[in-house]
Amino acid sequence: MGNPGARRREHRRHAATLPVRISTVDAETDLATRKPFFRASREWCANLSRGGLFVRTDQPFGAGRRVLLEITLPDGRTVEAVGRVAWTRRSVARGERGDSDGVGVEFLAVSAEDLAALERFLRSESRGHAVPHGYVA
Repeated sequence: MGNPGARRREHRRHAATLPVRISTVDAETDLATRKPFFRASREWCANLSRGGLFVRTDQPFGAGRRVLLEITLPDGRTVEAVGRVAWTRRSVARGERGDSDGVGVEFLAVSAEDLAALERFLRSESRGHAVPHGYVA
């Protein structure tokens, strides 16, 4: 019957190659200087749902960390959301970067307008591996 503790996904995931800007909400502490800092990077989404997304990155954020997301849809519209890193995946071999490295992020807050745009994208025929004009995956 499987793992009784395993969580089921509430929303169906769709393969989508979309640019994502991901930034920390709360400051992290530099271990060397003990000074606070914020992280921001441009990454790529590998899959997306109404409830969250998987972001490919070789420098994953820790589980539980709150992040700001800016997802660029193929029509050029940017969907903004606040999310929480639900889980992190890293390659086993040190120094190797795998396509499966990254973080699963659940949406905590998305405006009604941005959620409607996201849902339209997910329903559209162009959802699979769509890259916005002017971007290279």
